[in-house]
Amino acid sequence: MKDYADSIAFLGQWGRFQQTVFFLLCASIMPNGFGAFTLVFVNDTPTHHCLVPDVNLTQDWQSAIIPVQVVNGKLEQSKCSRYRLDVVRNLSAQGYIPGRDVNLTELEQERCVDGWSYSTDIYESTIVSELFCMDIFQFDLVCSEQWKQPFTSTVFFLGVLCGCFFSGQLSDRFGRKPVLFATIAVQTVFTFIQVFSSSWLMFTILLFINGLGQMSNFVAALVLGAEILTGSVRILYSSMGTMLGFAAGYMILPLLAYFLRNWKSLLLALSVPALAYLPFWWFIPESPRWLLSQGKVEEAEAIVRKAAKWNKVQAPQVVFEDCSANDTKTKENYDIFDLLRNSSIRMTTLILCFVSFTMITGYYCLSFNTSQLHADPYISCFISAAVEVPAYISSWLALRYFPRRLSVISTLLVAAVSLFLIQLVPQGLSNLSLALEMLGKYSITTGASMMFTYTAELYPTVLRNTATGVCTTVSRLGSCITPFLLDMKSFGRPLPETIQQMSRRGRMKCPCISRKHTPVPVVLLDNPL
Repeated sequence: MKDYADSIAFLGQWGRFQQTVFFLLCASIMPNGFGAFTLVFVNDTPTHHCLVPDVNLTQDWQSAIIPVQVVNGKLEQSKCSRYRLDVVRNLSAQGYIPGRDVNLTELEQERCVDGWSYSTDIYESTIVSELFCMDIFQFDLVCSEQWKQPFTSTVFFLGVLCGCFFSGQLSDRFGRKPVLFATIAVQTVFTFIQVFSSSWLMFTILLFINGLGQMSNFVAALVLGAEILTGSVRILYSSMGTMLGFAAGYMILPLLAYFLRNWKSLLLALSVPALAYLPFWWFIPESPRWLLSQGKVEEAEAIVRKAAKWNKVQAPQVVFEDCSANDTKTKENYDIFDLLRNSSIRMTTLILCFVSFTMITGYYCLSFNTSQLHADPYISCFISAAVEVPAYISSWLALRYFPRRLSVISTLLVAAVSLFLIQLVPQGLSNLSLALEMLGKYSITTGASMMFTYTAELYPTVLRNTATGVCTTVSRLGSCITPFLLDMKSFGRPLPETIQQMSRRGRMKCPCISRKHTPVPVVLLDNPL
């Protein structure tokens, strides 16, 4: 009895029909590339320090009112505190010169009670520095509110996680094509609405909904293409085509962000072009495999006959007459619990979930960390994206010429060894550390790419999208914790370099107003203000 691939063998593998489906589905994945990393720019923190109101201070005190501290061996202005403004005004009015007449380390500090001043050298604005409601409300996601910045990214990935979980089951029940276009619509519409956010809470809620369609779109497109295409073209699409579509969107992001330094302009530019995907509905068909699994043989044959016309070949009178019973099964519905009922399927699912979790956690940690490789975040992001191109090509070659398990395990080992060796590199050899980190990014990207294809191949049609969605959902737990893993540098505060710094930190606890005044009695008694 013929299976599905044998039944449609007369179409060939690379006719006009397959070419159209291949390239349109790859194009539909591009928004996932820039959508996954938009927060690299939208949620970035510009250089900032406490805002100093326009008061009558001498030039010396205007330069000295922000404390200087050691961060990673370099002197930097404090981001969360300043010397008490009333004390500094007194000292300035009395003609004292900082550093010569006044020991700055003995002056009392206060938090940024008047807000912050943000640099516009790199960004015109991000959500961290955005001002809303006619300057009445400002995000200011820094210092005591700094936790909101990584939490914003986590909310997005929680949306991605939920989307992966539900979209797989919806796709297996209602079809690949409706879910694909529904998730594209969710991304487009809610990215556009985010531009009009009037508060951080509103932005975060919209970001969560946006995340629902992010990876769901990718999974739906991956499964749809894997079920329509056959032979070596299917492997090419699953391992390299979809991933290069993702990488293309990833590389487009820093180019757009470079010219659009305002976060609202960037989101608008990323949402509006997605309207070009509307005509795709009439060119991308439903999966004939899925239709057969639902008993819709006539609809599946209609799609194949249309493909035969596109490819200019003659279709047999009955396409699926001898198709095996497995492909024309009843309309019985399957759900996530079917992945757990059978011991073999259960063990396979658990192993794939664990490997996917490990790879995706490493992938996003390295992707967001490599945005700091260069002083220019646009160059950093582009380098991080460009590394993925050879990784996806390697993934395709590995899937075509080597066993699946051997390829996946090898990439994990290479990534683990290269990242471990970074800890042993002397501090002066920064280029070697960078090379090892890029090798790790290349290896883990290669492995993550193969996992999508590997997972899709192991499960039957009735469970394929559900299984792929579940594994992707579990892997997204890793992406959810990534922002906080990268933010564990003393919770955004520089580590103390000396015992004195630690002692002062212990007294202050945080850059806030102290109960005791700094003893400068002459100045305070003669205070004319």
